[in-house]
Amino acid sequence: MTNEKRSVLIVDDAQFTRNMLKNIISKIELIEVIGEAANGVEAISLYKKLNPDLVTMDLVMPEKGGIEATEEILKINPKALIVVVSALGQEALVLEAAKKGAKDFIQKPFKTEQILEVMDRILKNKKAVKK
Repeated sequence: MTNEKRSVLIVDDAQFTRNMLKNIISKIELIEVIGEAANGVEAISLYKKLNPDLVTMDLVMPEKGGIEATEEILKINPKALIVVVSALGQEALVLEAAKKGAKDFIQKPFKTEQILEVMDRILKNKKAVKK
């Protein structure tokens, strides 16, 4: 078991949501937020530059939405871990994102425990795979 830090890229067009996610994630030991993007175009470019372990992905954003960004990131790295963070009422989009390869879903407005639980589960699984 390594003490290697896991990195997260937060993608959401709302600064408020990014701040909330960053505050919650920064409380988790061994996980750090290494970047933030306000749309899918930024998300893809930051993903290429930073190569994070996990991406939280909003679906409805200007310029390029989360589904397209998810698809493009998975083309860059088929093993990319992407967690959709989206509001209620976007079930069709969430299903679409899951079909494209998103690993999990967090519903807005989210609770701290929900974020912690998903991060823990997904990133622990990643550790198991890396052996």
